[in-house]
Amino acid sequence: MTVVEPFGLSVRDQALEADVQAGLTAVEEGLFEATKSEVPFIQEAAQHLLKAGGKRFRPLLVMLAAQFGDPHAPGIVPSAVVVELTHLATLYHDDVMDEADVRRAVPSANARWGNSVAVLTGDFLFARASHVVADLGHEAVRIQAEAFERLVTGQILETVGPRDGRDPIEHYLEVLGGKTGSLVAVSGRFGAMMSGADETVVDVLTQYGERLGIAFQLADDVLDVASDTRESGKTPGTDLREGVPTMPVLRLRERAARLGLAEDAELCELLDGDLTDDARLADALSRLRAHPALEQARRDTVRYAEEARSTLAPLPECDAKSALVELCDAVVHRAG
Repeated sequence: MTVVEPFGLSVRDQALEADVQAGLTAVEEGLFEATKSEVPFIQEAAQHLLKAGGKRFRPLLVMLAAQFGDPHAPGIVPSAVVVELTHLATLYHDDVMDEADVRRAVPSANARWGNSVAVLTGDFLFARASHVVADLGHEAVRIQAEAFERLVTGQILETVGPRDGRDPIEHYLEVLGGKTGSLVAVSGRFGAMMSGADETVVDVLTQYGERLGIAFQLADDVLDVASDTRESGKTPGTDLREGVPTMPVLRLRERAARLGLAEDAELCELLDGDLTDDARLADALSRLRAHPALEQARRDTVRYAEEARSTLAPLPECDAKSALVELCDAVVHRAG
């Protein structure tokens, strides 16, 4: 058994390992090629987060999904470049919205150059993703456009919050399906589709990606509370400071409403207050790390990872399927 980076995925088959590694290397080259510009500053900004690294979770899924058809088909690497460019673009925009100072253990683009440059750089990356996907055919363009619409819709729904009478946790899971699940689903779909896999396989891997993407984001929610900067590459408590109601906070509020405990109400009041003060934020993090709501959020992560795993049942037994199963385990491991 060997370990394929990124994401620490163990692979038992040498041929699969070679295919995945070669594919990810080609994707990396494609990403740098797609972010070149005749304007040196634009290229520097566009490659800022690219050079900082990252897990390349979505390209990895493209490569694994492609194993159910021809893994060397010409559209596979470009489609992986498309989903990763789109993901990178959203990070530039997210950091502006969150006023984040750190991303992937380096200063965020907005911290380094300001919000305007960060937003425009994200737009530049979206444009380059569109340029690449245009060469993959009208169906790929439609799929990418639909995913992008879902992604933006999810972000807007998160911003405006649940409508009156809507369960906040149900609303939040819908948000995650759009802002994260949609693009991970496209990763599975592109990999299978570009490889020429059977339509049933394409559908299975699309559903798998959707659920895995939600589990991945739920794990990020846990990490925002439970990790340090060195582990997550981001400033701990960024979502808390910005008042973003992630799953640990939603589970806390649900418990507070259900049980009426004074200590839950006190923690909710702290989280609803001004957390721009570092000491108050540290206090909120410390209390939430020790609260049962964090463990409930971990269980939510496990539930969606298990749903992703169960969707794989119709696929033939092979090393690629085993790797996809292990990817579910890896997502859960991130959440502790």
